[in-house]
Amino acid sequence: MPPHHEKHRRSVDDYGNGHVNGEPRQSQPRQSHFQHLSPLEKHLVAATGEFVGTFFFLFFGYAGHLMVLDQGAATPGATKVIYISLAYSFSLLVTVWTFYRISGGLFNPAVTLGLCLSGQLPWARAAFFIPTQLIACMCAGGVVKVMFPGDIAAVNTTLAPEVNLAQGVFAEMFFTSYLVFVILMLAAEKFEGTYLAPLGIGLALFVAEIPARSFGCAVAAPSFPGYHWIYWVGPLLGALIAAGYYRFVKICHYEEANPEQNNATTTPPEV
Repeated sequence: MPPHHEKHRRSVDDYGNGHVNGEPRQSQPRQSHFQHLSPLEKHLVAATGEFVGTFFFLFFGYAGHLMVLDQGAATPGATKVIYISLAYSFSLLVTVWTFYRISGGLFNPAVTLGLCLSGQLPWARAAFFIPTQLIACMCAGGVVKVMFPGDIAAVNTTLAPEVNLAQGVFAEMFFTSYLVFVILMLAAEKFEGTYLAPLGIGLALFVAEIPARSFGCAVAAPSFPGYHWIYWVGPLLGALIAAGYYRFVKICHYEEANPEQNNATTTPPEV
């Protein structure tokens, strides 16, 4: 015979919720033990990504550059330039793709400044990033110097004999403005192709091959040309130009000038 007071049957489902008489019992939501990062912690974590990323980008770039110079004595000068550009651009492409979700993958004080001027990066974050980037580039130069044969001073950025100081400044300015604007439009501006932004950034560096990496190898050598200042002034001007034009097209609502550009199924308008 069944007992006078039937005992409640209790079981536990796969998720730990109790059942009473076959009916699930409502359980209290579990308290999450995850603790969100404070603003300072966010800056510090991002800065670690920027340090490691900048180090790897320049480590492989410097090493590839030095290898081309050390082992390619019989290689024509123009071909050497292509090989060196490939070393830096592919290193940047892979490293940006890897560290983009941690720090944004800037790896360059001029790029950091350009994103701040364009309103895409807080100035507080730049206060952490710029010193980190400079320390990382010096570390990369020092490690390459002791690990690989050849003179690290040969990796330093210098002007060609026929290039004067004014030409050097403007070349740096245009190279940097190009790279910064590519980053702003492909990475900062979110669209359905943003995940491919590292490809465009790497190709932009291949085309421009900006010597924003000049500081690290100059410290490691140590060897500073008398005109080393142009590798700071030129990129600064380039960042200003890129940020200024970016703000201009944003104010003008550039997306309305060529609507539906991301829709592959849209029929092109008749001309």
